[in-house]
This record gives sequence, C-alpha cells and structure tokens, in this order.
Amino acid sequence: MKYVYLLQSIPFPEKRYVGLTSNLKNRLNAHNRGQSLHTAKFKPWKLVTYVAFSNESKAVEFEEYLKSGSGRAFANKRLWGS
Repeated sequence: MKYVYLLQSIPFPEKRYVGLTSNLKNRLNAHNRGQSLHTAKFKPWKLVTYVAFSNESKAVEFEEYLKSGSGRAFANKRLWGS
C-alpha cells in the first residue's frame, strides 16, 4: 500500500505538509525526529488524515494534486478539518 498523508505542526498549526510513503508510522516518526529537511524546524507533527492506495501511480497523482492550487483548496475545505 501507498499512503498520501497530511501532517500539521503542533507548535505552528499554520504549517502543513503533504507526503507519500509506504510505511506511515515510520515516516511520521522520521518527521518528528527531524529527519526531513522540509519539516524539521516545525516538529513535532500530528497526522491529520491519510488515504491508502493499492496503486502507486494513483497515489503519486493524488499527492501531486494535493500540492497543486486546486488540490490545496480541496484539502483546505475537505481534509484539514477546520
């Protein structure tokens, strides 16, 4: 399975991150240990939501969509909560 996941910084709630992984638990732990350049300075992170895909290419497409302008608007309205 491939997982597209959305993270939110706990100390900086306006900071959000969208990623793709095959091991969600390990990837979240890596973000919280500061092992990602893009997220290290805003740790710790909480998992907001994730979508599981059995098809890797569909997961990649969805991640790319969420990082696009219309995808960010969709995520803000439907996935981030409030």
